[in-house]
Amino acid sequence: MTPLQLPEMIGGVLPVGGLLGEVLGALIGAFLIANFLLVNTAVAGPWAKRKITAAFTDRIAVNRIGPFGLLVIVADAVRLLSKELIVPEGVDRPAWDLAPMLIPFSALLGFAVIPMGNGIQLADPETGLAFAFAAASIASLGLVMMGYASNNKYSLLGGLRAVASNIAYEIPLIITAASVVLFTGTLQMSAIVEAQTTATLVEFGGVSIPQWFAFVNPFAFALFLLANLAEVGRNPFDIPEAPTEIVAGYQTEYSSVYFVLIYLGEFIHIFLGGAIAAVLFLGGASAPISALSFVPGFVWFTAKMWAFYLFTQWARSAVPRLRPDQFLEVGWKGLLVLSFANLVLTAVIVGVTA
Repeated sequence: MTPLQLPEMIGGVLPVGGLLGEVLGALIGAFLIANFLLVNTAVAGPWAKRKITAAFTDRIAVNRIGPFGLLVIVADAVRLLSKELIVPEGVDRPAWDLAPMLIPFSALLGFAVIPMGNGIQLADPETGLAFAFAAASIASLGLVMMGYASNNKYSLLGGLRAVASNIAYEIPLIITAASVVLFTGTLQMSAIVEAQTTATLVEFGGVSIPQWFAFVNPFAFALFLLANLAEVGRNPFDIPEAPTEIVAGYQTEYSSVYFVLIYLGEFIHIFLGGAIAAVLFLGGASAPISALSFVPGFVWFTAKMWAFYLFTQWARSAVPRLRPDQFLEVGWKGLLVLSFANLVLTAVIVGVTA
């Protein structure tokens, strides 16, 4: 996959060429990918989340507003956007206004380097994996700003917990991803996907199973999923916004369009976590077996993102929340140690087999 493939494809059909055509192609490509993610988020948040949670808790979810309750997406959008934006007294207004915008922005920015199949990738830099993690971490700044700027003790506590969460779990997340880099020798996202699709792990009866790193190193894949749960704030790691302890944490004082931005950012980050996991461990947009390769790669990639989303919803419904002290202990004494052990073991295996 060549860099800027999607912008080049779009720019090739535009009536203008040269630098202007490339810029317009990039803008149109970014617009299309952003809207695709927003549609997925709209379905995942107001509708799928309620349906899945209801299934786990043996309740009836939304089923009266439109077919299968799908029009609840429109109802929630109208309800939230029509609410009054209440600004509490004593807030740090510039930081309070800017913080909700950083969360969806950081998640959308991370998707700029994700190869989604069939040439759907905005950019493919050699440091693509580092860029994706750096873009996603911008959300941490937004969480801290919300907690500080809200002039609310519960929000401040939620912001502090968010800092503790990100420090404790981003390190093992990145170290586990580094073990994949040892296998591939590159940070380029398309090259990481290609390394998993060009080799075959098992072949029998004319059916070949690709060498996905989830099969090669399932321990690293499990560590990555656990650390990713903490990054997206799902049980048992939803400490920053624990509703039974600190109301809603860093987002307590937000309403109307700002709450919508926070809500959108949260779910886009879940899909970004699933996208990075798919690229690193599940072969990106490739099919699980060669017999299914006729299905477009973009469909496979979307299915893998949704599989990660369903996993987070399972954890949210089935796994109890940890105490703050347990939360930090699991991060620092558990996942961090295990991720370093996995990195060393992977380096030894790569060094011996090279």
